Amino acid sequence: MGVLHTRRMDTSWQRPGLRAALLYAVAATVLGGVVSLVSRLELTRRNVVRHDLPDGPLIVVANHTSYADGILLALVGRRLGRSLRLMATGGVFRSALVGPLARRLGFIPVLRGTSSAAGSLDAAAEALAAGEAVGLFPEGRITRDPDQWPERSKTGAVRLALRTGAPVVPVALVGAHRVVGRRRILARLLGNVATRPIVAVEVGEPLDVCRLAGVAAGDPVDETTVRRVADEVMASLVAQVAALRGETPPHPYGVPESALSA
Repeated sequence: MGVLHTRRMDTSWQRPGLRAALLYAVAATVLGGVVSLVSRLELTRRNVVRHDLPDGPLIVVANHTSYADGILLALVGRRLGRSLRLMATGGVFRSALVGPLARRLGFIPVLRGTSSAAGSLDAAAEALAAGEAVGLFPEGRITRDPDQWPERSKTGAVRLALRTGAPVVPVALVGAHRVVGRRRILARLLGNVATRPIVAVEVGEPLDVCRLAGVAAGDPVDETTVRRVADEVMASLVAQVAALRGETPPHPYGVPESALSA
């Protein structure tokens, strides 16, 4: 749906305002209660002195194993003092159940494969310019790896960081696929009331993407550098996932497409 080209009256998601902030707080409380019934969210931090996410413009990236990840990442942000403007696929906004809430909360639609796709980064950049925190999943989809390792990332998060100068905080989520899987979603949730599987979360240190690329914010960057830095950022996230799992990742930069199709 042409969200990025609607009239002004329909673009309130771009500047959520006080009403959206209040709705976000209510939704986080309600959803947090639901999540606590079917899982246990356990946070660890690389730096025990830092208890909150940094103030100011911020990009939060996480690995993607479950349909529950968006809610879980938003709840992690709230626990650490920030309300994340999540970037979500167009399918979320087309949902009769979730779409209206996502718009009112100010989530940013990612309309892949359309002429409006580039506008997603524009909207995210505007949010960052206003000092907000943007959350996204750099893999672009739930991992197809059968062992739940992160896939190699797309470059959107790094492009956004290079454009705005906002730091990137990697957040590893391990166990979310046991809360909500690809099939038998309702049955899985009902079964989790008794078992409450743990979702382990590790929050990494902020990464200065512009420093990694050796440029100033907004400077032109060649595609080779963009890809290299995207792999470095993903390597940090994969390392966090590996640490939580106590395993060695088979692909330190994320599972490449060639390995998924092999």
